[in-house]
Amino acid sequence: MPAPSVPPGELIVVTTPTGQEITPIALRENRSVRTRVDELLPPAARLVPIFGPANRLAARLADTPQAPVAGEYLSYYSVHGELGDLAELAHRLREDDTVAAAYVKPAAELPLAPLAENIVAPRAPAVTPDFRVRQAYLDAAPHGIDAVWAHAQPGGLGAGVRVIDVEGAWRFTHEDLRQNQGGIIGGTVSADVGWRNHGTAVAGEISGDLNEFGVTGIAPEAHIRAISIFGIGSAAAIRSAADALDPGDIVLIELHRPGPRFDYRATPDQRGYIAVEWWPDDFAAIRYAVSRGIVVVEAAGNGGENLDDAVYDTRPGDFPATWHNPFRAGPADSGAIVVGAGAPPPGLHGRDHGPARSRLDFSNHGARLDAQGWGREVTTTGYGDLQGGPDEDLWYTDEFSGTSSASPIVVGAIAAYQGIRTRGAGRASPDQIRTLLRSTGSPQTAAPGRPTTQRIGTLPDLRAMTAKG
Repeated sequence: MPAPSVPPGELIVVTTPTGQEITPIALRENRSVRTRVDELLPPAARLVPIFGPANRLAARLADTPQAPVAGEYLSYYSVHGELGDLAELAHRLREDDTVAAAYVKPAAELPLAPLAENIVAPRAPAVTPDFRVRQAYLDAAPHGIDAVWAHAQPGGLGAGVRVIDVEGAWRFTHEDLRQNQGGIIGGTVSADVGWRNHGTAVAGEISGDLNEFGVTGIAPEAHIRAISIFGIGSAAAIRSAADALDPGDIVLIELHRPGPRFDYRATPDQRGYIAVEWWPDDFAAIRYAVSRGIVVVEAAGNGGENLDDAVYDTRPGDFPATWHNPFRAGPADSGAIVVGAGAPPPGLHGRDHGPARSRLDFSNHGARLDAQGWGREVTTTGYGDLQGGPDEDLWYTDEFSGTSSASPIVVGAIAAYQGIRTRGAGRASPDQIRTLLRSTGSPQTAAPGRPTTQRIGTLPDLRAMTAKG
């Protein structure tokens, strides 16, 4: 099956700030600045505010940690329409005093394991068998996350918890995705089968239906929806997802991009690809979501990169002067839970990827990573290598991979945990969840050439999470 298509790059404009607070004067100055930038654009281009209507932003951030600096979000725009040469237009915009930054983001891609291929099986049986036995990630720690234990606890199926997946396409008509999904609520869905398979696989891991056939989701009673980045861009998709959720709900970012290591070049082996929060608008969108109490889970990316490397401290010349390296963990980071890819138990599905929970060679690593999930051998909906035939609604896979497959395992664990908390102490905050993931779980192991100092974090353990928090 061919690799997924790639969306276009994005041109982002950050205008000169009009103040940290949103006041009538700031709104008036912001309109003036926007008018000036619009004049600099080609006739068929337009500015689109990433954080929505300016007159609604203050209310959306009221009583959040970002309320005192809500005015900063007025400055972020994406440029849509017929733009011509993006780099040349960005350069021209930066020459104007009203523009603090203008940069072209390389196209976001799906963080499947590099060069992953799936061959669709020729047919499907009359009745889909139960593939639960192949989903060892549901099993007890240390090999799995102990979703089996969670499912027996009040709320442990994820009831009442909502998840929005941010990527490009899904097949919510799949036979195993019909009970707790709200479909696609934003963006333009890609027609590409690669993007569609990917979103379908992610949804199956998190909330595959609880029935007698196919797969079982980690949190099968969690309600899952989706927003596509196509047509609106990644930062706007993250912001839109946050606006559609309540505190304690979850946004999953299933994307990565080529980073500065190799001059932002897209390559099939994904070397140098990194988490999207490195770009200022995506970072701002994540901070916006987290400040509203939304748990954001983000794929670390498959670039094989040490995110602690000094290369990520260098500010690109087209970024805002206020930019800092988001991979330096601490109070100024995005607040997202960043997920790396670890190995499944050796021998699963007849294959061996190294010691269980050791870093897979493609996974990014570093102090910024919070947790890991399986990056190989994940059984879920989509792709068709485990069960295929002509009808995509019957497709299943044994080979979902990358930080793509790892991140939904962490999302599912959080959803199940929040469901249990809902019946007791109440939902945990994003910071509480991240602290819990870092202080519990089955520890990372070493593999030849991949020591535990190359941090990807622990594999969640739902029983231990619940006992501690």
